[in-house]
Amino acid sequence: MHRHTCRSGSRQNLHAIPCYRPEFMSLNQPLRCVNSETRGTARRPAQPKHQASQPCDPQEPTDSANKDRKEPAKLPDEDCIQLNPSFKGIAMSSLLAIDICLSKRLGVCAYTSSSWGSVRSMITLLALTGHGITWIFGTIVCLTRSNTLAGQEVLVNLLLALLLDIMTVAGVQKLIKRKGPWEMTPGFLDYCAMDVYSFPAAHASRAAMVSKFLLSHLVLAVPLRILLVLWAFLVGMSRVLLGRHHLTDMACGFALGLLHFSLVETVWLSSSTCQTLISIGTLSWSPFY
Repeated sequence: MHRHTCRSGSRQNLHAIPCYRPEFMSLNQPLRCVNSETRGTARRPAQPKHQASQPCDPQEPTDSANKDRKEPAKLPDEDCIQLNPSFKGIAMSSLLAIDICLSKRLGVCAYTSSSWGSVRSMITLLALTGHGITWIFGTIVCLTRSNTLAGQEVLVNLLLALLLDIMTVAGVQKLIKRKGPWEMTPGFLDYCAMDVYSFPAAHASRAAMVSKFLLSHLVLAVPLRILLVLWAFLVGMSRVLLGRHHLTDMACGFALGLLHFSLVETVWLSSSTCQTLISIGTLSWSPFY
């Protein structure tokens, strides 16, 4: 009996104890502020309208939030559009576009399937006459067969001018690295002469320098002088027809070739200096008679 009464009394006590489950809690109790760390994991119960407008902690700083709202995010420079480009920039872009368009249209021998593909081999042969390896090899052969001091002096200076032209053009091309109007893979001779890129045109520079050099140091008839100038122009133009260079590359190549000629004329090597260089090159230190 005692045990039964105790159990019944304990049940009555359990019913008398108020439940503290959340759904039975009074709505009049003030809600506690949820920490910012647990806002993403647990949902905050709905607040009345008069409590939602009041911040949980009035001492919490809001200056950083206001600054973020007032100051818009700054875009990087590459994402910004230049609304007022300069006249110089517009002119350069227009000339570059015209140059590329005309150079592509003039590349009629770029491939065998092009409009002038049937004469591609002849144009390639014409371009080969202005190649650096061709002229260096030919100058060395003529130098070994020359028997006069004047002839050897001219040929040694011409050889130095060719070497200067190759090194200068190769340096400028390596610095600028401009590609041609058509995607053409450089050939073996182009790699040997370091004529890999487009600007400036090495064949045009060499043709202009050689033609000016020969016109100044050889006595030629008028028809031959005209043919020499025409050859220089056709050699420079042949590289444009083959799709290797732009028109501006050819024009700058002609100007650079004339500059090389002027530089060689300024530092012209005398006959005695040329004989010393020849003796060093042939490993024969005996003077020339």
